[in-house]
Amino acid sequence: MTNESAGSAAGNWTDAHFGEQGGRLTYGDYLRLSGLLDAQVPESSPPAHDELLFITIHQVYELWFKLVLHELENARDRLLDGETYLPRVRLERCLSIERVLVGQVDVIDTMTPQDFLRFRNKLSPASGFQSAQFREIEFLSGLKDHTYLQRFRGLSELERARLERRLAEPSLWEAFLTMLGKHGFAVDDAEQRVESLLAISRDRERYGPLWDLAEAMLAHDQAWSLWRARHVLMAERQIGTKAGTGGSAGGAYLRSRVELRFYPELWELRSRM
Repeated sequence: MTNESAGSAAGNWTDAHFGEQGGRLTYGDYLRLSGLLDAQVPESSPPAHDELLFITIHQVYELWFKLVLHELENARDRLLDGETYLPRVRLERCLSIERVLVGQVDVIDTMTPQDFLRFRNKLSPASGFQSAQFREIEFLSGLKDHTYLQRFRGLSELERARLERRLAEPSLWEAFLTMLGKHGFAVDDAEQRVESLLAISRDRERYGPLWDLAEAMLAHDQAWSLWRARHVLMAERQIGTKAGTGGSAGGAYLRSRVELRFYPELWELRSRM
C-alpha cells in the first residue's frame, strides 16, 4: 500500500468513526459542558476552599429540581386524563431522585462550620428561600402558598410568572381527585374523599392501581418531608441558631416547615382504616 493510499484509508477511518454512525456531535457539545462547568464562580477573596463545594451542591439541587418538575407535571397531566400507570411510574422516579437529594446533604456535612464562615458573608442576602423551582415543586405537588409571592420580592419576572402559573393551574392532588372522579368515586368534599379512599384501601384486588398510585403520592410527600428534616439538621450543624443569610429565622424557620404535608387526607386515612 502506498503512503498516499494509506493516508487516504486512515482519513476515511477517522471520518467514519468520529462519532456514532459518523456523527460529529460530541459528548461535551450535547451536554453543553463548557457553559455548565464555567457556572461555578466563587465570590470569596482570597478563595475559600469549600465555596466550590457549596456552589456545586446547590446547582446540582436545581438540576434535580428541574427534573422533578418535569416528572410531576407529566404525572399531573396524565392524571387529569384519568391514567394511573404512568403517573405512578413518574412518581416512583421522583422518589428515587428525592432519595438522592437527601443523600447529597451528607456531602455538605463534610464542610465544617469554620470553613463555611470563611465565605458565608458573601451569600447575603441570597438564600435557599429564593429557590423558585423548590416552590414550584411544592405548589405543583399541592402545597400552594399564595403569600410567598407577597413575602419575597426578589423574584425575576420569569420566576414570578412561573410561580403564578403553578398557583393557578391544577396541582397533583387536584389531578388525583379528578382521576378518582373519572373512576366513579365521589370526591366533592373531605368526607366523600375519605370514604372513597377507604373503599379503595379495602379492595386492593379490584382497585390495586388506584391504591398503588395513592401510595406513590404519599411516598413523594414523605420523601420531601425527610429532605426538609435533613436540611434542618444540616443547617443547625453549620450555623446553630443564627439567622439565615436571607433574613429568615434560620433553623427555626426550616423546622417550622418539617411538619407540612402535601396530602394530609392520605395521612389522615391511616387513622380511619
